[in-house]
Amino acid sequence: MGKTVLTGGVFDILHPGHVKLLKKGKKLAGRGGKLIVVIARDETVIGRRGRRPVFNERYRKMLVENLKPVDEAVLGYKDVDKGLRKILERFKPDIILFGYDQNELRGKVGKIVKELNLKCRLIKAPRYKFTYGYSSSDVKRMVQASLR
Repeated sequence: MGKTVLTGGVFDILHPGHVKLLKKGKKLAGRGGKLIVVIARDETVIGRRGRRPVFNERYRKMLVENLKPVDEAVLGYKDVDKGLRKILERFKPDIILFGYDQNELRGKVGKIVKELNLKCRLIKAPRYKFTYGYSSSDVKRMVQASLR
């Protein structure tokens, strides 16, 4: 029987690291399992990074929900802390997969999981490395360099 796997992020400029993360999530879900992806709201991105994402939240959601490993994509909540609780209550995941750079979020989610008495594993994905860039920031730098 498959599992419900939850992951999330900004997914602003899709790159191979995102694809690897989503494929890992789908693999963890197993046969008949489901991969659910939470897309960060524009407001959340601005608050955390101090800048707007390149693509708005609806566009990012549309892109992610059309990727092969993804069964469902949902927008996060504007109030992140309350939103985490709502998402966990709604989906009751068996596994939560975090990106390599989501340590703070992992801590917050871990506390909520305990409070809700959910039985789920928290897994941190490795930082996927590629010779041509492995993060949205790398891709942005590569695009800027190509325009010079």
